[in-house]
Amino acid sequence: MWWSGKHKHHGGNIQVISAPDGWPLWVSDVRPGREPDMTCARHHSTITALAAVRANLPSLADLGYEGAADIIHVPIKKKAGQHKLSNDQHTYNKLLKGLRGVGERANALLTVTFKALRRVSLDPWRIGKITQAALVLLYREHDWTLSPSHNVIFGY
Repeated sequence: MWWSGKHKHHGGNIQVISAPDGWPLWVSDVRPGREPDMTCARHHSTITALAAVRANLPSLADLGYEGAADIIHVPIKKKAGQHKLSNDQHTYNKLLKGLRGVGERANALLTVTFKALRRVSLDPWRIGKITQAALVLLYREHDWTLSPSHNVIFGY
């Protein structure tokens, strides 16, 4: 259940929502590593939340969320039999990659600040609670709070 064929290692899947500047806002509980991103996002109702706010807060995600392309902006994938993407599609993907790079800072902030998150060898069910505690400690360390006036972009 916790074996990820993609990474060829045991692990879990944790969803992270971040602000446009790459500050982590929310982390989910852990799901088994074999579950794809979309399955985990649906389980945590992340996709439902994004659908509710998509008009005011555009969201960006990677190819793992391809099934929610009508709700969030995801890169364009080559279709079967297609040799390469058009110039417009390629440019769109590069633009998303550049914008998403800032949002990926959220994951980096958590894993660089808390070395315990890099290789967790505890019971996998505890990884989510450890990550949520790390998020609270990160907020405390930087004396940061989320106020309603913050503009937030979801979906990393």
